Amino acid sequence: MPLIVTGSIGIDTIETPFDRREKILGGSCSYFCAAASFFTDVRMVAAVGGDFHEDYRKILKKFPKVDISGLEVREDSKTFSWGGKYFDNWNQRETLFTELGVLEEHPPKSPPAFADSKFVFLANTHPAVQYEMLHSFPERVFSVADSMNLWIDIALDDLKKLMRDIDGLIINDEEAHMLTGIRNVISAGRKIIETMGPMFVVIKKGEHGCVLVHDQGVAMLPAFPVEKVVDPTGAGDSFAGGMMGYLAAAHSKDMNVSIDSIQQALAHGTVIASFAIESFGLDRLAELTKEEVAKRYTDFQEMVKV
Repeated sequence: MPLIVTGSIGIDTIETPFDRREKILGGSCSYFCAAASFFTDVRMVAAVGGDFHEDYRKILKKFPKVDISGLEVREDSKTFSWGGKYFDNWNQRETLFTELGVLEEHPPKSPPAFADSKFVFLANTHPAVQYEMLHSFPERVFSVADSMNLWIDIALDDLKKLMRDIDGLIINDEEAHMLTGIRNVISAGRKIIETMGPMFVVIKKGEHGCVLVHDQGVAMLPAFPVEKVVDPTGAGDSFAGGMMGYLAAAHSKDMNVSIDSIQQALAHGTVIASFAIESFGLDRLAELTKEEVAKRYTDFQEMVKV
């Protein structure tokens, strides 16, 4: 089932308590596509600048199921760039710099060949841009968006407009509180579903996993306990990629995406994200095998069964 993602490609500088990496490939599209490709073919729509050199493109080519024909290169512009510093507990992060580059310009256009995409993921960006991109895919059957506190602060009306047209929303627990004024994540998720439009909400709780609030019920999933965290930057986007990749593969013929199916997808996303944080950038995902994924998924099942 054709899966498409639109979002950012980034050039990141990451500093942790143990190491530092400069100008590595990052961005929501990169992590999402790499993660989703373990389950299905995935199409990328994003823009980069003239500083996006061949070494970055070679990294993306390590994931042969990723179609990068929707990657728009703007030679006279700069690629989005971000620098961040993590502290000892990994939950605290400081942004060192942000250079928006192409993100300050008009969004990329999806190629005509991608118009038949059925599963759509709108990675974190301005909700008005997400809305426009969503309606570029008239044959879509399932769509999910990621968002953040910034858009709740400055573009709430646009976000609410988007939510009326999507099936699922991914946010964290603080953002759920901002949207609803409710601290309890289950109650907040229910209010979003009942008053704002999506069929389900995935509320991320960092190292404590996630909560799925669906119009059919509620499910909770812990994070996979990784012994050595190296770089958590791509965790959320890898989680979303694994989730959507699994759903697109599992529903290539059956379009009935139930709460049970989404719960299984979240487990696969959790597993993929647990690998992503074991290295800087896409290094671990680039060497990851399907056998490793299957083994860790089995381990995860054993951990959470009751």
